[in-house]
Amino acid sequence: MKKTYQLEDLDCANCAAKIEQAIQSMEHVMSASVSFMTQKLVLEAADDHFKEVLQAVKKVIKKVDSDVTLKD
Repeated sequence: MKKTYQLEDLDCANCAAKIEQAIQSMEHVMSASVSFMTQKLVLEAADDHFKEVLQAVKKVIKKVDSDVTLKD
């Protein structure tokens, strides 16, 4: 499954890169791309694990930058 999410309050290109790198290294993630310019995350993960991956992604985002919020 592939979905696009809005990242609110992403104000640091370095943070965007760190988030992208952390998500890409997660289990069940096929691909992840964070665009600082559009403030979007494109996430592709296994269908049967998508919900748990999304929860883990939210935790990773808060760990890297507590101001950033993931919007559906």
